[in-house]
Amino acid sequence: MAERLIQTLNHRQFDFYVHLDKKVDAAPFSSLERLPNTSFVKERKTVNWAGFSQLEAVGASLRAIFASGRSYDYVNLLSGQDYPIKPTGYIYDFLNTYVGHSFLASETPPTAWWDEAHQRYTRYHLTEYGFRGKHRLENILSTVLPQREFPLPYQLYGGPAAAYWTLSGEAAFYLSQFLTERKFHSFFKHTWAPDEFLVNTLLMNSPFSNMIINDNYRHIDRSIGGSHPKVLTMADLNCLQHSSRLFARKFDPNIDNQIQDEIDATILYTKNWV
Repeated sequence: MAERLIQTLNHRQFDFYVHLDKKVDAAPFSSLERLPNTSFVKERKTVNWAGFSQLEAVGASLRAIFASGRSYDYVNLLSGQDYPIKPTGYIYDFLNTYVGHSFLASETPPTAWWDEAHQRYTRYHLTEYGFRGKHRLENILSTVLPQREFPLPYQLYGGPAAAYWTLSGEAAFYLSQFLTERKFHSFFKHTWAPDEFLVNTLLMNSPFSNMIINDNYRHIDRSIGGSHPKVLTMADLNCLQHSSRLFARKFDPNIDNQIQDEIDATILYTKNWV
């Protein structure tokens, strides 16, 4: 899926930096580096779902981007389960119209999402650990120890679509600098899914806040509830065809191996976009 994503988004002005989870054997992905404008992030992180390690991987990727010495107007975060729902030329023209802006989807408390999300940082979470009984220990720690307080004097921002974003080069560098510092790593290592609020909170309280558009231009279907978005299938094609978003997630060929072909045929490679 990663190779297809990169090939679909191929553009002379786009570079691709691929971070592979350190748990994954890199050999099957070696062909990716032969794709145009594509390189691997050498500082690989072991990534655990809903852990701070997801942001550590983002930090490693940002460091690789800025160490390249190249200047970028935008840094766009995608996973291997994302896919464009607008042609590459359209995406380029859209972003070129808004140079200097960033695209983040945020909400502030009180909201229904934040009613649940506060416990992500007030309680103790052992997401990054693999020992048996860790959930019981989480409950014990959260019962006997003082409630944790968010370590920054900021208004909180986040939400169910907050983990994916498109940042201006300057805002991305600002984020990179924070993620490189280790001062708050211990706190966020024991926080659940900080990727859904930490980036937004940092940037919405930064000098870049007045250049942030509150929309990440992703189609993400949360209608099924729970911690994961719906896997998009052929039943969603009509909605994707009429969406104003640039990207959609998530896709899984083991569940539906036709939907991306139909996106290609009816959205990405039609004469309407030539």
